[in-house]
Amino acid sequence: MKIEHVLAGFLPDSRGHDGLALAVLLARQAEAKLTVATIQPPPWASPGPGRADESAWRAYLKEQATAGFDQARQVAGEQADYITRFNRGSGRGLVELARTSDVDSVVIGSGPRGSKGRISLGSTADQLLHASPVPVLLTPKGYAEDLPSRVDRLTVAYRRGPGCDSAVSVAVGVAAALDVPLRLVTLVVGANRARIEQQMLGNLREQATADLERAVEGRRREVEVETLEGRNVTTALAETEWRKGELIILASSESGPLRRVFLGDTSVKIIRAAPRPVLVLTREPFGSRQTLTK
Repeated sequence: MKIEHVLAGFLPDSRGHDGLALAVLLARQAEAKLTVATIQPPPWASPGPGRADESAWRAYLKEQATAGFDQARQVAGEQADYITRFNRGSGRGLVELARTSDVDSVVIGSGPRGSKGRISLGSTADQLLHASPVPVLLTPKGYAEDLPSRVDRLTVAYRRGPGCDSAVSVAVGVAAALDVPLRLVTLVVGANRARIEQQMLGNLREQATADLERAVEGRRREVEVETLEGRNVTTALAETEWRKGELIILASSESGPLRRVFLGDTSVKIIRAAPRPVLVLTREPFGSRQTLTK
C-alpha cells in the first residue's frame, strides 16, 4: 500500500465534511496528492421529447456539483483536484474511479444513521466494502467538529492468520511514513464472566499475546501489544485508551476475493463499535508483502 494519492468521496453535508477533513489531514501528513470526487446520478441518455428536461437536469447537476466543490475548497484548498463522476450508486462510482485512476485509498464519512463518534455503514460504505480495489478509510460521525492536528498512532486489530500478518506489514510501513507509533490489539470476547469462562479467556489471552509477540518479531520499530477482553466487541474496545488522532487498521476477510476489500462479521462489529476512523485493507495473496512508499 502507498499513500501518494488519496481520494475523498464528498457530499455537501456533515458526512461529506467529516470524510474530507480526514482525507485532507492524511494527505498533508503523508505529503500526498488529494482528489475530491462527487458521484451524481447519470443524466438521461435516450433522445426524445424529454430532451428539454434532460438539459435542465444536467444544468441542475452541474450547479449542485459546483456548489458542493465550493464548500470542499474551503477545507481542501485549491491544490486538490475536484472531479465529478456519474453512477447510480455513489459507492459503485467511487469503486469505478478507484479502478481507473492511480489512487491508493478512498476516504468517506459515516452513513446517515448512527450516533456521534461512531461509524454507520450506509449504502456507499457497503458498496465500497465489497468491491473496492484499494483500502477504504471510514470516518466517524462528527469527526470534523473536533479534528486532531495529525494522525498520532496506528492500531491494528489483530487476529491470527496470513491476512493480519500482511496487515501488520502494511501498518509498519504506514507508521514509518507518517512517523507515528504502532500498536497491535487483539480482542478476547466472552459471553459471561463465570469461573470456567474466566479460565478459558485466560488461555485465549495467553495465546493471543503470544501470537502478537511473534507477529512483531524482527521489527526495528517498537510496537505496543495489548489484549482487550469484554463481553462483546464494544465492551472490549472500551477497555483501552484511544488517542485523539488514532487510526484503526483492519484486514479484509480471508474468504473474500483477492485484491479487494471484503469484511467478515467480526470486522463489521469492530467498525460499528470503533471510536476512531477505520482503515480497511484489501485482501492480498498468501505470502505477499504490501509495501508503502512516500
